[in-house]
Formats: sequence, structure tokens, C-alpha cells
Amino acid sequence: MNVLSTIGDGLWNAFQMAWEVAWALVLGFALSGIVQAWVPRSRIERALGGRGPKEIGLATGLGAASSSCSYAAIAIAKSMFAKGASFASAMAFQFASTNLVFELGIVIWIFIGWQFTLAELVGGVILIALMWLGLRLFVTRRLEEEARRHAEASEAGHQHASAASEGLSLRERLMSVQAWSDVAHNFRSDWEMLWKEIVGGFLISGFVALLPAYVFNSLFVTDAPRPVRLLENVLLGPIVAVLSFVCSVGNAPLAAVLWAGGI
Repeated sequence: MNVLSTIGDGLWNAFQMAWEVAWALVLGFALSGIVQAWVPRSRIERALGGRGPKEIGLATGLGAASSSCSYAAIAIAKSMFAKGASFASAMAFQFASTNLVFELGIVIWIFIGWQFTLAELVGGVILIALMWLGLRLFVTRRLEEEARRHAEASEAGHQHASAASEGLSLRERLMSVQAWSDVAHNFRSDWEMLWKEIVGGFLISGFVALLPAYVFNSLFVTDAPRPVRLLENVLLGPIVAVLSFVCSVGNAPLAAVLWAGGI
């Protein structure tokens, strides 16, 4: 009976987490479908084709406004990259859409405090800056084009519709049943590509959430000198986050539990 109760609790936790971010998944895949179906390649190449500060800043702003979860952000970033955005711009969009979104900052503020929201925003900007610097130093244009060809080739069996939208104005697209059909087709294709990872992630999260708080708290040193505690927290904190496998918004309650436990 206890086993069945545990299974039920884990599944219920997984459902609650999925329900919490369902709107973000729908929004993210819908935006991805619109980008794939409606945005001409030439426009993306003009706006995000470069690797400079202007393109990275624009991609970061678009990512922060997209409010996507990490799964949906991958789909959007991949479609942007395949359509002509630079790899740096696509990655900046992806990082911003999971680290700089408005609702994540509000949740962190409510659970832990404004200082953590500020740290999240500053940390997201630093993350994007380090990524940009690393790509400029180590990824050549030739490697980037090879990656783009790989992204385009990987869409075999995962084709995106866009023919019905070519040559139409935005107003005509909004009124066109066929244009919206293209968006729906792309939405379904992205979901079919990622649904196993998404469902698996929520199931793992649901059962990890059943572990008592002391399991996590016992991982952290609480009575050592501050520099030792800080170093250990910095090393183990990301490991706990990876093992918990929850979404960015869902990580905020876990962070609150750990913070209350003394880390």
C-alpha cells in the first residue's frame, strides 16, 4: 500500500509540475512554429546573422520576452539558427529565455528575496557574455556553417511547413487558415521531437520531490568557515539542480528549501 501511495504521490507531483509550466511549453512551441512558418530567412539573417554586440543584445531581449522553458527554447533557437541567425545569437536567445524571463524573477523574489532575483538577472547576463566570448574565440565561421548544415539535415522526418505563408503580409497571415495550419504542423513536429524528454523530465522531478529535505541539506557543509562553505555550495549546488531535473521556475521552490535548510 505504501508503494502505491508513493507512486501516486510521485505522479501527482509530476502532474503539478507539468501543469505549472504547460502554458510556457505551449507558448514556446507556438512561437517556434510561427518563426518557422512565417519569418523569412532573409529577415532573420539581417537581424541576427551577425555575432556582434547588437545582434547578441537583440537576441537576449527576444529571449527574455519569450518566456519559454528550456525545452521550448531549444526548438525556437534551433529554428532561428537554421533560418540564418548566427550560432551566438541563437544561443543567447536560448540562455535568455530560461534565465532572464519575467515570471522566473517574480517566483524567485517571492520564495527567497529580491537579492536572488537580482543575482539571477546579473548571472544570466554574465552567462551570455561568457558564451559569446567563448564562441568568438573558439568557433570559426566554417564550424558554424557545418553546424547549420547539420541542423538543417537533422530535420529529415521533421519537416517544417512554410510555403503557404510566403509572399503574404502579416495581416494576411493572421487571417489565413493555411498559414495557421503551417504553424500547427510545426508545433506538432517540435512536440513529437521532444515529448519523451519532457515527460521523462517531469516524472523524474515528481519522484525526486518526494525525498525528505535532509537528503539535500546533508550534502552541504553548514559549520565550516565561510570560504569553505561557499566553495562547497558553488560546486554542489549545480549538481543538485541537475539531479533534481526540474524546470527553471520549478527550481525556485527547491532553492527556497535548500536556503531555509542552511546552505
